[in-house]
Amino acid sequence: MRMRKKPNLLPRMEKAAATLIKEPETMPGKWRESFPGYEQLHLELGCGKGRFTADTAEANPNVFLVAVEKVPDAMVVGMERCLDRGIENVRFMDRDVILLPEIFAAGEVDRVYINFCDPWPKSRDAKHRLTAPGFQRLYSDVLPIGGEIHFKTDNLPLFQWSLEQFELEGWLLREVTNDLHAEGIKGIMTDYEAKFHAEGIKINRLVAVKTAATKSTADGDVERLRNASLSDARGRQENTEN
Repeated sequence: MRMRKKPNLLPRMEKAAATLIKEPETMPGKWRESFPGYEQLHLELGCGKGRFTADTAEANPNVFLVAVEKVPDAMVVGMERCLDRGIENVRFMDRDVILLPEIFAAGEVDRVYINFCDPWPKSRDAKHRLTAPGFQRLYSDVLPIGGEIHFKTDNLPLFQWSLEQFELEGWLLREVTNDLHAEGIKGIMTDYEAKFHAEGIKINRLVAVKTAATKSTADGDVERLRNASLSDARGRQENTEN
């Protein structure tokens, strides 16, 4: 569902401007010196309204968290959440994920969070999934050996497809589960996750660790993805048009 445009977006963005990085392209290699005193730099892709962002930053004061969101109408809610709670170890930016290597230096990011991304179910759109090989190589560019991707989704077909892609791209997989909260709530939830959990929908999660064998953009272009259509996690078959 497309988010309704907020008529008061600009004044709200200006009021919360202290939490926003306006020119992140000037920051490669400078994140730690610009925000000193933190042990690690984490990156969240598609933060939405920022529930996970704010709670994660608050629970990890030794970590500096950068949250990326292309929809300002959603991002401003996360900005306000952090500002209202006095959370200082988080910044937001309105950028496309494809620009990550222009914003972070090689090995500068310790962890990447991908939570409940768009599954792009049609095969012809598979390259747009945030767990597609092309994106994985961008993450590899900015992560060091041992750096991690934490991925959660309610969509089982997307999860299974992503598992295969991570393996093919040379990541080491850990903490793979198809029912994260089977024995009680585990970790920090997003807004979507809390809603899905309340409805009894199982949450899939994995941690992918970069190794010496993990591919990066230096390995060249990714071959065209074929036969990559998904069916919905709730059992409805999606259009498999190629």
